[in-house]
Order: sequence, then C-alpha cells, then structure tokens
Amino acid sequence: MKSPALQYRFDGPEDAPVLILGPSLGTTWHMWDRQVPELAKQWRVFRFDLPGHGGAPAYPAGSVTELAERLLATLDGLGVQRFGYAGCALGGAIGAELALRRPERLASLTLIAASPRFGTADEFRQRGVIVRSNGLDPIARTSPERWFTQGFAAAQPAITEWAVQMVRTTDPGCYIAACEALASFDIHAELGRIGVPTLVLVGSDDQVTGPAEARTLVAGIPDARLAVVPGASHLVPVEQPAAVTDLLVRHFSTAWQQPAYDSSTGQMAVVVPQASPVVAAPQQMSPVAEIAPAAQPEAVLDRPDPYDAGIKVRREVLGDAHVDRALAQADEFSGDFQEFITRYAWGEIWDRPGLDRRSRSCVTLTALVAGGHLDELAFHTRAALRNGLTPVEIKEVLLQAAVYCGVPAANSAFKVAQQVIREETTPQE
Repeated sequence: MKSPALQYRFDGPEDAPVLILGPSLGTTWHMWDRQVPELAKQWRVFRFDLPGHGGAPAYPAGSVTELAERLLATLDGLGVQRFGYAGCALGGAIGAELALRRPERLASLTLIAASPRFGTADEFRQRGVIVRSNGLDPIARTSPERWFTQGFAAAQPAITEWAVQMVRTTDPGCYIAACEALASFDIHAELGRIGVPTLVLVGSDDQVTGPAEARTLVAGIPDARLAVVPGASHLVPVEQPAAVTDLLVRHFSTAWQQPAYDSSTGQMAVVVPQASPVVAAPQQMSPVAEIAPAAQPEAVLDRPDPYDAGIKVRREVLGDAHVDRALAQADEFSGDFQEFITRYAWGEIWDRPGLDRRSRSCVTLTALVAGGHLDELAFHTRAALRNGLTPVEIKEVLLQAAVYCGVPAANSAFKVAQQVIREETTPQE
C-alpha cells in the first residue's frame, strides 16, 4: 500500500539545495516561521506537518519509521533525492531515523530538543489514555509550561495562546498515534551508525529533553557537535529564533568549520573534544556461527522462542513499570512462573494476529469478572485503556458481564474499574 503523502510547503529558490524542517509533536510547520526568511536565501526550504496536525489529513502513523517513510514518499513524488534535515523533538527522531535507514539521501543533520529515547514508553502511552478520555484540551493547556521558559511565556502571551490553539486543533487520533511512535522509539544502540555531519542543538532550560539527553546523542554519534542555546526551553526555534537560525546557517553551509562560539550573536556552543576517535571497520555480513549441514534441517525449521515477543507485548500492554515490578519480585520460587506467562500468555496468545488488542482486552476483562480476579482486573483495566478502549467502552463490557457473569461479580468489578479509570484519566496539573 502506498504511503499517504504529507502536507508540505516550499519556500526559497526552486534551484537551491533542499533543506527540510521537521516539527515537534503538537506543532505545525509554523513553528519555523522565524527561521524561513534567512534560510530561504540559500536553500529551498521544505516544511511539513505531521498527520492530523495543522489541518493535515488525519492518517495516523504509529511509528517513527512510518513517519520517515511517508516523508520519503512525499519527497520522491516531488523529485527530491538529497537534502539537509533539521527536526525538533519528534521531528528530530524522524531525522535520526532517516540518517540510520537512508543515509544516502541525507547531506547533513541537525537534531533539536531530541533524544535517543524520549522519556519512557509508559509516559507516552499514559498521555494517549488522557487524550482518548479527555480530548486534547488538558494537553493543550499545559503545553506552554513544557515548551517555553516562564519568562518567555509571561512576556509573550500571543505566542503562548498560539501554542495552546495549535495543540487543541490537532486530530486526537493522530496525536495518540504520535505518542505511540515516541513510546516505541529507542536508538541508543544505533547512534554509532549515524554517519552524516550532525549538529545537536538544545535549549539550556529544556526540562523535556535537555542538555543531558543532548550530550548522550553527541557522545554516541561520531563527530557530532553540541550547541546549547541559553535562555530557551523545549521549542528553542520559537523562543530563540535568531540564535537557532544562525546555528543552522553555519552548520548547513560550513559543516562547523567556524569557531564554536560567536560573541556577536550571544549564543554558546559546547563542542565535545575529539579524542582521536577510533573508526570501526564496516560490519561485514558474515555469519556468527557455522552453517549447519544439510543433514540437519531441524535447525532451520525450529520455531523462534516466543519469550522475546512475549516480553515486548507484555510491556506494551501492561507498561514497563508493572512488568519491571513483577520481574523484580520474582525469585527462585516464582521466577519460572513469570517466564511461563511471558512465553505462553503473552508470546503465544496475546501476540496472535487473530484478534486485535482491543478485542483481547474485552475478552480478558470479561473473563476476570467471571473469575472474580479483582487484582488482575485492576491492571487489565489500565491495559484496556492503553490498548485503546475508552471508559465508555469498558463500562459496556462490564454491563455485558453483569448479564452473563452475575450482578455481584459485576458490582465488584465496577468499583475496581471506576477507581482505575479515575486515576488513569485525570490530567495531572
């Protein structure tokens, strides 16, 4: 199936090299408005909106890989083959994905307010539960405090209100899918394979993906440079537009051959020392073990151990925190049971393609009501919310269970589910 094209716009000379600017979650291409006039003097600036953002068609994309593929499909349709790329937060994740999967397309890269992993999977899936239950208004109202320093938000009420409205008008389903994309994004182990010239740029006061995450990127990406912009938080291109513009111009035009600090602009760049880096030889696609003789076909036909798939599904459904607690509490007595349910309940059953996870949650909730397993009903109610069921749909499942499992059982189940739903869907102030 052909990937749907992204909503985009061009600025700058048609014959200039292409420079792509990627947006953050909840923003539109307008977050780059104050960079475009200067950048468009040298480049053909390409901006795009994430699905369901800024009025773009609402085709949710649940992974960073899929977003990168949609961007490439859009560029292919326009005849754009090679380009520079700068992206903020989720937009930066897309840039890193391009550098890893399609490095031949990328001339140079800037990662802004980015990280090899954005928080925890639980945090983003919990945000999806909040949006599914309450809409985007709670997220929109708290966006300025995540995106801007207090002083900037107070001094720029118009920009603050613009930020709130930008989030509020995003398609909720696409926002939830983007949260899922960030929840599953983790390139810690792959940073060393990013080979394009890379600038990592971060606001000094960013509390979302701050200087610590930026330094992790620089430490892992060969020959990457770090620029820390004073007096800026997460949406540093909006809060400090002149400094960001200057850094982008210098990086994309000179590959950081100029000094790291320019007193005339007032920005600060911290460069990681070049301590005689050891360049690893290209990995050869040689086998790590001998090929089995033809007389032993069973080695080829063996089924993969379902444990790996099981632990992945278990974490996605129940959350890292819950699974980490269960595994940490396992000892010599209970460890085999934890391995058993991971391999067979999660790896064999929950990972089967015959039912989607919403349907499996409905079946599981009903079975737990019937059995009176209220402790497990609590964490599977949380799992149902993460799997996409709304509180109204969970209520309907419990009402159905009251008919077929008994009113007393459903009465107890409603009390448990009501408490879990209240905890999970109440926005944190």
